[in-house]
Amino acid sequence: QVQPVESGGGLVQAGGSLRLSCAASGRTFSNFPMAWFRQASGKGHEFAEFVAAINWNGETTYYSDSVKGRFTVSRDTALNTVYLQMNSLKPEDTAVYYCAGSHRYYTGSYLPDDYTDYDSWGQGTQVTVSS
Repeated sequence: QVQPVESGGGLVQAGGSLRLSCAASGRTFSNFPMAWFRQASGKGHEFAEFVAAINWNGETTYYSDSVKGRFTVSRDTALNTVYLQMNSLKPEDTAVYYCAGSHRYYTGSYLPDDYTDYDSWGQGTQVTVSS
């Protein structure tokens, strides 16, 4: 099964910015929602915290309350890439960030925010925010 591949993590000071990228190749993900999750405990993506989701064409997005107004998810359908622009970073944003893809169709503007709704996961990229 094709998996998404994340990049762009690193170490940044509080108040700084990072942009994560997720290469989600071809038809495997192009017609489905994608999302970002994070896990601070280092225990993989199970029970990971929802961060943001985007629908298949990039026109609908959904954010957790903890990142709303600071993070922006976007999607370049031509490049099959999903991005997470993270601004005003806080130490509590420190985590491994995972890109995830769903292969379910959803009606209207609904986007799932539970990790069990996504079946393809990247390996994760570490984001560390120093105070």
